[in-house]
Amino acid sequence: MPQMAPMGWLSLFIIFSIIFILFSMMNYYSVLPQTPKSQISKKFSSSSLNWKW
Repeated sequence: MPQMAPMGWLSLFIIFSIIFILFSMMNYYSVLPQTPKSQISKKFSSSSLNWKW
């Protein structure tokens, strides 16, 4: 029935949007940084302040 086509598109859009959001959240929270904060602060204090202009 052609009257039900917009409901089909809407349900597919909602399902794929939810899957995309869940996939993005799983990828974002699955990676943990490995360096402790002391090494990060040392790296920023020594290398990022030495501008080679």
